[in-house]
Amino acid sequence: MKKQTPIALAAALLLAGVTAASAAGMAQSSASDSLTLTNSQQKTAWRDLHMKNKQTAPSSFMASSGTAVPSTLKIKPVPSATATAVPKLRPYDFATVKGKLLIVNPSDRTIADVITG
Repeated sequence: MKKQTPIALAAALLLAGVTAASAAGMAQSSASDSLTLTNSQQKTAWRDLHMKNKQTAPSSFMASSGTAVPSTLKIKPVPSATATAVPKLRPYDFATVKGKLLIVNPSDRTIADVITG
């Protein structure tokens, strides 16, 4: 019985460490109303997304960071391949309007970033 106690304790500690590491890896950042991407990240996002989800916006709509996306525009989640290449994009949605890639906070439909080619 004395030999089993240290083994059981070691197994419990190992399991706790693996669980904590797994939870930390699964934690995702949440979207906000502002996003800063490097030039390289912007180029990757543009290359992967600008031809997808193209839409026509109301003529009065001016796409800029901090502006709400009109309810008539359909925003879509950033595809997993793009989110893997640019992890900061994972919690966001996007749309392409008037030659601009809009990165949108899905919780309040506010534009977090505007990327142009």
